[in-house]
Amino acid sequence: MIVANADQLVIVSSLADPPARTGFIDRCLVAAYDAEIEPLLCLTKADLASAKPVLDYYAELLLPHVLCRPDEPLTDLENALAGQVSVMVGHSGVGKSTLVNRLVADAFRAVGVVSAVGKGRHTSTSAVALRLDGVDGWIVDTPGVRSFGLAHVSANSVLHGFPDLVEASVNCPPNCEHTATSPSCGLDALVAAGGADPRRLASFRRLLASQSGEAERTEGGDDELPALPPDYPFDVG
Repeated sequence: MIVANADQLVIVSSLADPPARTGFIDRCLVAAYDAEIEPLLCLTKADLASAKPVLDYYAELLLPHVLCRPDEPLTDLENALAGQVSVMVGHSGVGKSTLVNRLVADAFRAVGVVSAVGKGRHTSTSAVALRLDGVDGWIVDTPGVRSFGLAHVSANSVLHGFPDLVEASVNCPPNCEHTATSPSCGLDALVAAGGADPRRLASFRRLLASQSGEAERTEGGDDELPALPPDYPFDVG
């Protein structure tokens, strides 16, 4: 539990230093869809790396997103937050508190630096709700997290966090568990036909495994964007 009565989950991920962790983003999306609140992907440090690989990975979701740079106004983010109670969640070091300090002049949230191994240091130690400057809305800043668990989400709900895959499940045999060893799984057929990114299916199955205790999570399974297999049938870019 992070916050109650939020309208929007702002998933803050930096594009570099530290790099984007799509496993973490996928977990946050599952939680948002399960709670029936709107997700917003907020990509920071867009001056350091291109957002295209991350946005291509989520292209089938039509996921709302904003790009933030330190040398440009936060107009797009402010517009997305207007009229909403939004909670920010993200790894340490991705710039949540820096954004809050730019959005709320007297927020004075502590900020830190990223370590030499590419991990942020915890600077915020508590969640705080702040009224936004200039627009009608609230933002809740939360401490940086190492991982984002989904113990509160049922295994059946995990698939609905992957709307690009869920429709193919109607082609599965009864009681299909959607694992890599499930016979005639419709999700495998979808990927084989070039209808979905295999990395998305792999991420979904990692979440299923963590739900059932079959796989140990490290850093929440929050992988960087993986490469496509060399025999992938089409270009998702």
